[in-house]
Amino acid sequence: MSKRPEALETVQLVLELLRRIPRNWKVSAEQLRKQLADAGIERDLRTIQRQLEMLSVHFDIERDDRNKPYGYKWKERAKGLALPMLSEQESLLLTLAEQHLRNLLPAALMKSMDGFFVQARTNLGPHANTKREREWLSKVRVVSTTQPLLPPKISSGVFEEVSNALYGNRWLSIDYKNASGKRSNAEVMPLGLAQQGPRLYLVCRYRDFDNERSLALHRILSAKASTLTFERPKEFDLQKYDDDGRFGFGEGERVRLTFRIDKPAGFHLLESPLSADQQVTEIGDQFEISATVVDTEQLEWWLRGFGDRVNRIQRKSIP
Repeated sequence: MSKRPEALETVQLVLELLRRIPRNWKVSAEQLRKQLADAGIERDLRTIQRQLEMLSVHFDIERDDRNKPYGYKWKERAKGLALPMLSEQESLLLTLAEQHLRNLLPAALMKSMDGFFVQARTNLGPHANTKREREWLSKVRVVSTTQPLLPPKISSGVFEEVSNALYGNRWLSIDYKNASGKRSNAEVMPLGLAQQGPRLYLVCRYRDFDNERSLALHRILSAKASTLTFERPKEFDLQKYDDDGRFGFGEGERVRLTFRIDKPAGFHLLESPLSADQQVTEIGDQFEISATVVDTEQLEWWLRGFGDRVNRIQRKSIP
């Protein structure tokens, strides 16, 4: 009976290795070990080497032993397993996911999926028979609604430590410099990660405090995830945090906003309202807009952006 768990672990390891052995390029035992470790499967290098030697004997797996470290891949006409062989549609989906979700997934998870991302990109390469799927990548794009900006530089290793701590509900030690240049060291409870345009923000609680703060990742000079875990606060809701305008530099205060805007400048608000209860009245060459919104600095900047095309701005607090 004691051998069954060990045998099961061996089978699981073999399946994970088979899933990660590529078809069109070679991967080393050390690269596979790192992928498995990032996926939470810890095995020593020698164990993985032994399994790869066994798999190269019993499966259509090519072992390139001309140079060390040895490289492994499926042979050219090998059927392999159905699981690791991505279809054209799956390759397209994974390629788009890698492009747009890399900042919203734990760094360790992205690394553990690296073999699949490489396979997906290879499947859509110029020498693959996937013309329509490859063309689709140039047919779609996410565009900015504001002036495009380059993302600020994030210190090496910070995103990895932050995302892994967030994923594992682990305390995070940070060295942080705020917008005023003040530098401080702190231990924080990571609660959420948000991407706002080109910037990433960590929502967290400082140790011994029960309020949330948003810290710009590019202002974190260094970070280290602890081995100590915490119980995620049940009352915290990232969606509500966003709805309260906290990423727009607000405090959750809702107001009834009324203003007038020139028709050419305000026509888009008829198609994309400020709120579900927005009301619009035509007054000459202007629209009078009334809507319930969260009062934030971001709202103020948005209104100012219209210049003299917006006037008669009024805010009425909602109890």
